[in-house]
Amino acid sequence: MFLKLTNGYDAIMITKSLAPADFLLAHPERVILDVRTPAEYAFGHIPGARNLPLFSDEERAIVGTLYKQVSPHEAFLKGLDFAGARMRQYVESALALAPEKKVAIHCWRGGQRSSSMAWLLATAGFDVSLLRGGYKAYRRFILAELDARPQRLIIIGGKTGTGKTKILHALRDAGEQIIDLEALAHHKGSAFGAIGELAQPSFEQFSNNLYAAFAECQPQRIIWLESESKAIGKLQIPAEFWRHMCAAPMIEVQTSLEQRILHLLEIYAGFPREALADAFRKLTKRLGSQQVNAAIAALEADDYPAAARIALAYYDKAYTHSLLSMNHGQYHALLSEQFNPAAIAADLIALSQNQSLWNNLSN
Repeated sequence: MFLKLTNGYDAIMITKSLAPADFLLAHPERVILDVRTPAEYAFGHIPGARNLPLFSDEERAIVGTLYKQVSPHEAFLKGLDFAGARMRQYVESALALAPEKKVAIHCWRGGQRSSSMAWLLATAGFDVSLLRGGYKAYRRFILAELDARPQRLIIIGGKTGTGKTKILHALRDAGEQIIDLEALAHHKGSAFGAIGELAQPSFEQFSNNLYAAFAECQPQRIIWLESESKAIGKLQIPAEFWRHMCAAPMIEVQTSLEQRILHLLEIYAGFPREALADAFRKLTKRLGSQQVNAAIAALEADDYPAAARIALAYYDKAYTHSLLSMNHGQYHALLSEQFNPAAIAADLIALSQNQSLWNNLSN
């Protein structure tokens, strides 16, 4: 369906505005243009969207102040002052971002910013669609989907150092569907988890990225995830998704303490000693100053195994407490004497085909 406008010479065709579900389905064929300010975009955006701001952050603040304190008409005129001189620039930038001239446009609420850009680009010969309700409607939609969409999740459990991330990646290599929450969060999920990682995204962007990963999965197939605390660094797993994780069946991979220490050394021993010491200091309230000082002394003596043992004494207790607080539908243990991610992945896949794993699920 189309909305037909005219510029006095040619008919301009703008595709009718689309609800979030249809808008996202059209995404592979179109370049999403987010016309909000750079700051709005940076805080949270649809994964894959490109920023083509109608206003700068400062201009948006001025227009908004005029709208509230003077009148919508004065705000509109000031907006024309800012944007009118850049019309050619908008078209050229859009063409650079979308050479095929197929775009999907949105702003915050689906108001004047997106409709104005849609009119301009349609006039310039672009095939344009609009997100009905804007980014705000998209956010409502994805959180509802994370809550309501049927999910076949299996959680890979295991104490710190078990190698759950490598096992998860081995499952992916075996053709299974996975969601790597720690990769999405840019954090490995402990006091040491930020070491070697990029800065964490906002919660809003994290949940956007989580939904994008979730939407790529086929709903009738299993999705594998690592067991996590609700908080991954400074981020919280969205409540809508966390509820399903807690109720999903868990397969706990069990291995020896020595094997776990070796795995932790493989991950962390190459990082600067002071970064590791700072992470131990964050645990002072939980470990006590005596244990923290002992761990730092072990690091300074290059006795990394001793420092790892001190850390694991705390994290093993925390893991047990977390496991008891979650209401997994089913629980199975998988003993691993040797750390072979591909072999463990094969065992997990075999267990996932056992119907008893799916009995009495609360989700």
